[in-house]
Amino acid sequence: MLTRIDHIGIACHDLEKTVEFYTSTYGFEVFHTEVNEEQGVREAMLKINETSDGGASYLQLLEPTREDSTVATWLAKNGEGVHHIAFGTADVDADAAAIKDKGVRVLYEEPRIGSMGSRITFLHPKDCHGVLTELVTSAAEPSQDH
Repeated sequence: MLTRIDHIGIACHDLEKTVEFYTSTYGFEVFHTEVNEEQGVREAMLKINETSDGGASYLQLLEPTREDSTVATWLAKNGEGVHHIAFGTADVDADAAAIKDKGVRVLYEEPRIGSMGSRITFLHPKDCHGVLTELVTSAAEPSQDH
């Protein structure tokens, strides 16, 4: 069962400049940063609030580290902006299977490791009214790193 909006992913060309905008304009703080070599991105997670299920809601700022990454391709086509929405779930495997049974294409056969040690998969945007949708099961103890 999907329990919350885990994060909104925002693609950007310059991570530092985009972080500066969100921290100085809205007062958000960087909770975690990392480089995901598999996905070819540098990212910053800005924590918005805690949630009743023990998780949190974030903005995920994504800067590509290589030209062949999905985010780089998306930026070249669409420019900076909202890249995806992610819903939190206690069981990404079960929810992905249930959604797949409803005819929605799941992009990964097995969930992958995402930000802060989470387990993730994506749903095809053409099956989700044009929205790239991510399902996220948070790690037991998300690591704060800033």
